[in-house]
Amino acid sequence: MSMTDPLADLFTRILNAGRRGHERVQIPASKLKAEVLRLFKAEGYIKDFQPVTLDGHPGLEVVLRYFPSRQKKSFITGIKRVSKPGCRVYVGKDEIPRVMRGLGVAVLTTPKGILSDEESRKNGVGGEVLCHIW
Repeated sequence: MSMTDPLADLFTRILNAGRRGHERVQIPASKLKAEVLRLFKAEGYIKDFQPVTLDGHPGLEVVLRYFPSRQKKSFITGIKRVSKPGCRVYVGKDEIPRVMRGLGVAVLTTPKGILSDEESRKNGVGGEVLCHIW
């Protein structure tokens, strides 16, 4: 069975693992997923990720980040997929969204690569809004 939206699968696996209190989650690998995870790590939503082999296929293992004082409370409260395979959402450099008045991050794919909303504003580029994370 083929997967129509691999990014939505990535977000669902991360959210489900965080809600269950798992320390690690494994996902099938792709370059786009690796770049999105790189941005999540830079923004502090996950601890780390590394390539692994899953049943002979390339995969990624994501190490989730939790608050130290609370019992297994994940840093990721929610992820919303904005641009979907059936309805792409593009924004110009002046229309880049602010997520939860700056508390969250919008992830954009731009001509300069996968960037956060703040980096996109700083570089003056727009693109496709992949998701919002908070």
